[in-house]
Amino acid sequence: MIDGNIFADMPENLPAEHFATLLTSPHVRIERIVSRGQASEEDDWYDQNRAEWVMVVAGSAGLLFEGEPSPRMMKAGDYVHIPAHTKHRVAWTDALQPTVWLAVHYR
Repeated sequence: MIDGNIFADMPENLPAEHFATLLTSPHVRIERIVSRGQASEEDDWYDQNRAEWVMVVAGSAGLLFEGEPSPRMMKAGDYVHIPAHTKHRVAWTDALQPTVWLAVHYR
């Protein structure tokens, strides 16, 4: 059995987003991501070979998908399913408070 709290051991100073794997198996990886004002580089798109379901647990962010004119505003409680090979990037994250993401990657 594995248990914990998604807000435990939150990093304070982050030069880059912080990724922590909460659970992994051959078909699923669940991770907590903590952002503090970070964003993807302008030409740096995620193009993952697994589908991803991601939710903002705390804070806020802008998530941009290739072909969309502007980022989707995401706040606490908002989630999105991202099919495999859907190009996307983080346009911005809240600089005043941590943005905590819960990401589920699966086949």
